[in-house]
Amino acid sequence: MGPMVSILLATLFLLQDCEGVSLYEHYATDGVVEAGLVAEGDAFMLNNKQIVILSGAFHYFRVHPAYWRDTLRKLRAAGLNAVETYVPWNLHEPRRGVYDFGDLRESMSPFLDVRSFVQMAQEEDLFVILRPGPYICSEWDFGGMPSYLLRDYTMQVRTYYEGFRKAAARFFDHLLPRLEDLQFTKGGPIIAVQIENEYGQFGYSDNPRDILYLEFLRDNLISNGFWESLFFTSDTPIETQDLGAIPGVLMTANFQKNVEKNLAKLKELQPHRPLLVTEFWTGWYDHWLQESHSTWEPSKFASTLEQILQLNSSVNMYMFIGGTSFGFMAGANTMNASPHYASDVSSYDYDAPLTESGDYTEKYTLAKEIMAKYNPLEGIVDHPDPPVERMKVAYPSCPVTQTLPLSTLLAQHESIESFEGPLSMELLPINNQSGQAHGYILYTTNAFLAATDSTLKIRGHVRDMAQVMVDGQVVTKPYSNPQDVNGFGYWNGRDKELNLPGADAVAKVSILVENLGRVDYGQPHKFHQKKGLWEGPVLIDGMQIDQWLMYPLEFKADQVNSMTGWEPFNGSLDAPALYRSSVQISGTPQDTWLDMSSWGKGVVFINGFNLGRYWHGGPPRSLYLPAPLLQEGNNEVVVFEQYTAASEIVFSDTPIFS
Repeated sequence: MGPMVSILLATLFLLQDCEGVSLYEHYATDGVVEAGLVAEGDAFMLNNKQIVILSGAFHYFRVHPAYWRDTLRKLRAAGLNAVETYVPWNLHEPRRGVYDFGDLRESMSPFLDVRSFVQMAQEEDLFVILRPGPYICSEWDFGGMPSYLLRDYTMQVRTYYEGFRKAAARFFDHLLPRLEDLQFTKGGPIIAVQIENEYGQFGYSDNPRDILYLEFLRDNLISNGFWESLFFTSDTPIETQDLGAIPGVLMTANFQKNVEKNLAKLKELQPHRPLLVTEFWTGWYDHWLQESHSTWEPSKFASTLEQILQLNSSVNMYMFIGGTSFGFMAGANTMNASPHYASDVSSYDYDAPLTESGDYTEKYTLAKEIMAKYNPLEGIVDHPDPPVERMKVAYPSCPVTQTLPLSTLLAQHESIESFEGPLSMELLPINNQSGQAHGYILYTTNAFLAATDSTLKIRGHVRDMAQVMVDGQVVTKPYSNPQDVNGFGYWNGRDKELNLPGADAVAKVSILVENLGRVDYGQPHKFHQKKGLWEGPVLIDGMQIDQWLMYPLEFKADQVNSMTGWEPFNGSLDAPALYRSSVQISGTPQDTWLDMSSWGKGVVFINGFNLGRYWHGGPPRSLYLPAPLLQEGNNEVVVFEQYTAASEIVFSDTPIFS
């Protein structure tokens, strides 16, 4: 491997609660590293010593950075020796050519210092498995890819297509140099790096261009200095065989069930290499409108984990802590059966060993007990005691005091005029020509409505959900049952019509469209999902309307914080609006949840920070609010409610699921 390097161990473990031998002391005797992670034979070797990788997935961008160290210690206290994380391209490049690694001073900037996260993992005596993308799935909007890619009508994401390849290379060229010196062979914690992600499920074939794409990613990693780390790919072997693999690169497995079949197939595909389950799914995620919160019995989790380790496989538990898809960053899935499109909720609890808020579960205890049985270094390498759980509180309810009508909101937003019909979010000429990535878009026009039998028809599909207003009055109904998604205003309704109130005059017709999340997984065609109205024309009384004013409602922090024109609250308005309250906190803030059970559908902002979506359709009825987003004294709560507002902000000390 690379040259011998000295690890400055004395500075790494000042914060450790243990007094015994650390992982780094064991694997780098006298601070000397001669070899990185090697995958040959039946066992992994790290610096020429055998290692069973016991890892947990922890996405730094889903947990407030004030809680990174506490969470890493919880992983290490469970007996894990590694932490695995994805890197979300679309957060780190929020606009074309604008990169954020913690220094942009935007809402998510504090979450994006990935270098500090990797360094902190080493300080807490953990190795790092890095999965840099450019595609990460992860139930994350567009699988982590930036939506500006969709401005190219011929874009072919995750391929050797030049437009995608150049954009991905630019991102890697900004990301990888920040982490290159943190490889294990250079004194850091990174021991393995993934090439792409579940590429066999993408429709991979034996087409030479597919191999060229994977080789391009590998070569970019090498050119950016990652030639000393172990490369790997991950797929589900019994489904994809060796599709998605690249010659000479370690194949690993992703699954929750069929342990023996998947590991047997993996061993058959590469008989002279050790086994690694890159994603052992510890639970599952939720979609909006599903019947209940997804769970997986702890006993089944435990027996599956034990079976993996019994078969001499290393493992990464996906997820060990799920965290939260803050803001509009949750993704979506498409499916062959109704409702065909399913948007992911903001909570990424995942029924993991650690809850969304970082609390211990039965799975945590079971994982710790099982790993101790199969960890060859148990009793040799020390680990800290589990940190104490953080306090959770239910603050007193606070009245809604002010409202901002939609018309007042729009007056403070830029508009874009089109004479060629409504444009998709992505094609709007904003954000450094990157278009609109997230949020809502309102299309408005003036049209003559007949006295009776006036109709509005949207050709194609709405992407993803629409409310129609005539002269400011909502004429569409909120979601009430599963059949609604097949009707007007929902993603599953195609070429649907809506009866409009008679006017016998010119009226202002507005269509508010919500982007519920771009698809993050599936075959190539599923990634071509622009948002808004764009599949076909909009017709009023059979006449195609081409002239529209479009308002991109992105709800960035500076926009939310700078709104003026607030009015006293006198009950819920009959149209989408902003509502404001304030929470007074004395002393150090604590973690809490917002109980949104009495609200309809919308988004919540705390001191300008977008917590995420709520929807009465569930299953979550609450939003996790980590204490670092609060401050002693006054805290502003702003809610964008699309239907019916409650009269107060209610808190809970536990999450609420339907």
